[in-house]
Amino acid sequence: MNKAFVKESDGDDDEELALPAIPAGTKNYMTPAGHKRIKDELLQLIDVDRPEVVRIVHWAASNGDRSENGDYIYGKRRLREIDRRIRFLTKRLDIAEVVDPSIHHGNDQVFFGATVTYENQDGIEHTVTIVGIDELDPLNGKISWISPVARALTKAREGDEVTLQTPAGVEQLTILDVSYPAPGK
Repeated sequence: MNKAFVKESDGDDDEELALPAIPAGTKNYMTPAGHKRIKDELLQLIDVDRPEVVRIVHWAASNGDRSENGDYIYGKRRLREIDRRIRFLTKRLDIAEVVDPSIHHGNDQVFFGATVTYENQDGIEHTVTIVGIDELDPLNGKISWISPVARALTKAREGDEVTLQTPAGVEQLTILDVSYPAPGK
């Protein structure tokens, strides 16, 4: 079949599939910084990006034949992408529960928002910060609170040894340091 006649999926769930699902019966925990970042992105889309694309689509539509008008076709596609992202971000913010990790400042026990340095059984140190699903950035050491590593570390204290079940087998992790941002930061 010719691709011109294949309906493009609206794919409302495409972006939700890109992130881990929020476990049933739990909340969408976020740090204040993560909540602000998502809210800022939503406002940027609503106040700047969408109006600009609408202006371009309106201009392109006024040029006549829409079937071969690249600006119009691309603009409509971009508008659908923006609207999909706005719906997704709105849903995520609606169910968000902002948790300020600074309330644990000075605590040596691992909770949401903690930055944890641990050593695996091979003696390799790793530093991770436990954040919300929407803040996930493993390349920069930000892991989701639902990840296996975060679940293994949660509620342990500095000096504790925890067990992590991996596909390669059981691994022992030793917690070296637990820190939280200072209040007001």
